[in-house]
Amino acid sequence: MKSADRSALLALLATHSFRLGDFTLASGAKSDYYIDCRTTTLHAEGGRLAGLVLHEMMRAHFPDAEAVGGLTMGADPLVSNIASASAWYAQDRLGAPLIHGFLVRKAEKQHGTGRRIEGFLKLGATVVIVDDVCTTGGSTITAIEAARDAGMVVAGVLCLVDREQNNGRANIEAALGGAKFYAAFTANDVRKAHVAIKQ
Repeated sequence: MKSADRSALLALLATHSFRLGDFTLASGAKSDYYIDCRTTTLHAEGGRLAGLVLHEMMRAHFPDAEAVGGLTMGADPLVSNIASASAWYAQDRLGAPLIHGFLVRKAEKQHGTGRRIEGFLKLGATVVIVDDVCTTGGSTITAIEAARDAGMVVAGVLCLVDREQNNGRANIEAALGGAKFYAAFTANDVRKAHVAIKQ
């Protein structure tokens, strides 16, 4: 992995996405910090870097994956930027596989096709689930189940930031049933970078 891309992405997460204070999380738990990755993944440079870093992780750990997807909306910018990164990579390397994207709705839409998955959908395809922040693992597990229900094979999970709390990783790994979970950063990585920047 290009260390410059990784370092630059960590600096953006520490600057734009991390806050110290007194917060109540979606799970109801209290925390002395809050991390909102969307302020980085929807930032022009942050989105580009997230796509590059996670695409490189996919090539290293899941080289046979045809697509990447996740639960809307935390996964949306990651999915788009990984797919774009794969296209740029393939342009320079003839024969490099493209990685397509799909998004999982929180509920099936009640009109049109009624699909729960938008974008790439292919029976038997090997796919990777991605999420921006993994805490309890609930949204990631929802996406894993939806992809499997649609007949796709989940090779594993990539998380941008693992909070390392509430058994999130263990919950996701249990749902994966032997497939692999990888995180680009831990919340502690981002905290350390945030504190260093603020000094």
